[in-house]
Amino acid sequence: MRESQQLGNHGEDVAAQHLVERGFVLLDRNWRCREGELDIVARDVDGSCVFCEVKTRSTALFGEPSEAVSSVKARRIRLLALRWLDAHPEHRSAALRFDVVSIVRRRGWAPELVHLRGAF
Repeated sequence: MRESQQLGNHGEDVAAQHLVERGFVLLDRNWRCREGELDIVARDVDGSCVFCEVKTRSTALFGEPSEAVSSVKARRIRLLALRWLDAHPEHRSAALRFDVVSIVRRRGWAPELVHLRGAF
């Protein structure tokens, strides 16, 4: 596995743990369809269905990881959310929210995590 894939997988694990510790229920991880992949789908304590994009970097020298979620990426995640809801009709009546979890993991340091609720 490439180093960037390992970093991404680690970031998703850290993000999932963060969400669970705050009372979220994980509904799906790495859900795929032909249009792409959703990192994490979860139910928040208020019942909202949250589509969470996770961005992990080893440094913030070129900006925060969350800055990599462009308007094009946000549109794709919204489309993927609709596809996920088509496949999971039991969640269609829930309020929807789109979050970003930004993680910087420097070697030898604990990960720095920022959870942006309602990021787009």
